[in-house]
Amino acid sequence: MADKQLKCIVVTPERTVLEETVDFVAVPLHDGELGVLPGRSPLIGRLGCGELRTQAASKTERYYVDGGFVQVRGNDVTVLTTTASKAADINLAKVDENLAADLARAKNNTDAAAAARLRAAAQRRVANKA
Repeated sequence: MADKQLKCIVVTPERTVLEETVDFVAVPLHDGELGVLPGRSPLIGRLGCGELRTQAASKTERYYVDGGFVQVRGNDVTVLTTTASKAADINLAKVDENLAADLARAKNNTDAAAAARLRAAAQRRVANKA
């Protein structure tokens, strides 16, 4: 791998979703977005839900990730998350179905209901960019 590229790995408890060499990675943090280029100082950050983007040459790939952690060390970007889906694979009908189920479980818990709505909105945004 050249010094001007990153190795990006995205792992869920079930599988490795992505393992590629890229030029740039952007991840959703719980309080904003982090862009990573080669040579970045090491860090560990807490992920939020939203869009993870990779760029290699002129090709951009988009994924939805839902929480977890990102580690940048050398030119390696490792994402550990509970959920990761390629944007093109997001089923909007399933997103709506999951939202309805989450809202039914939340009942009087406004924080849980708000979190469910945020996750569904983030999935829709990512899917619409596919």
